Amino acid sequence: MNTAYMKKDSVFLRQADVSDIDALEQLLNCCYREATGWTNEADLVGGIRTTANELAAVVNNPSHYLFVYPKTTTGRRDGKETGKLLGCIGVDMKIDADLNRSAYIGMFAVDPVLQGQGIGNEILRAAETFACRHLQNAQDADEQNARLTMSILSHRPELLAYYERRGYQLNGNSMPFPKDGNNGEPKRQDLALLELEKIVSN
Repeated sequence: MNTAYMKKDSVFLRQADVSDIDALEQLLNCCYREATGWTNEADLVGGIRTTANELAAVVNNPSHYLFVYPKTTTGRRDGKETGKLLGCIGVDMKIDADLNRSAYIGMFAVDPVLQGQGIGNEILRAAETFACRHLQNAQDADEQNARLTMSILSHRPELLAYYERRGYQLNGNSMPFPKDGNNGEPKRQDLALLELEKIVSN
């Protein structure tokens, strides 16, 4: 892949549609399950990360916004898309029983060839900006904060440090990694999902 023209200041996102499902499936399974790039989980989880059916459900869910960074012939928005995706991120709008609103950030991936160049930072920043605007528009006037959440695997101190540098903190919530096989098979018995959150003031 020629990455010479793929710079962080040229990153752009658009909302995913059904035509992106195959490329999304390839990107996510590569980034999470293959031993390439620094964000993979191959040492902790085996099997696949997601399926085409799961991605179709996300794309068609009106409360879940899945954004993609498409590769183009010029590396810019005005270029022709090649069909390959260089990154993606999801923003899932949630509301709990007490009517508290939050945005869950997930399905975050960057092509391993491009990792370490600041591209992931730009994708995350764009998703956070979208989430905060969406939450603030939906909130009552007396609510002053937007709450962003995400989950990461335990035993990934470098990934935890990455998010902590970006303002996320462990909130004490965790759950054992699901053993239903739908999102891979854990390779250690004590594997857990740790919840992080970031409060963003209006």
